[in-house]
Amino acid sequence: MSSLKVHSSKILDIYSASSETELLLPIVPGGISAGFPSPALDFVDLSIDLNKHLIKHPAATFYGLVKGSSMQDAGIGNGDLLVIDKSIEPADGKVAVCYIDGEFTIKRIKIEENTCWLLPANEDYNPIKITPENDFLVWGIVTHVIKSF
Repeated sequence: MSSLKVHSSKILDIYSASSETELLLPIVPGGISAGFPSPALDFVDLSIDLNKHLIKHPAATFYGLVKGSSMQDAGIGNGDLLVIDKSIEPADGKVAVCYIDGEFTIKRIKIEENTCWLLPANEDYNPIKITPENDFLVWGIVTHVIKSF
């Protein structure tokens, strides 16, 4: 990954995404059962390029390395790698990287009639109500979360 770190904070490190390289990896056709085991399938020569699968808008895509636990109940934890697309319009219910009062944060957007909220997915954190006094923008929409085990 030839990425450039474009931001670092206590919440998130952000890197540019490069989709210029190609790396085909084998993929199991038809998916892998997460329930009862299925009979073994004959090997089929299929492959996937994660750059093409995960990055739909290369010029607007960034990676973010999560620091913290405010979104853990949404499956986003400390150390996870986010794929962030700045070309997607913010919408109610989307998980977004937001810039508020000089800091980046990752939260779910809740849009009410005249109010925007940033909702954590961890009861130890409080929702953030966006007011006209806040320096605020939705920086990008999270499209994928990559975890390590």
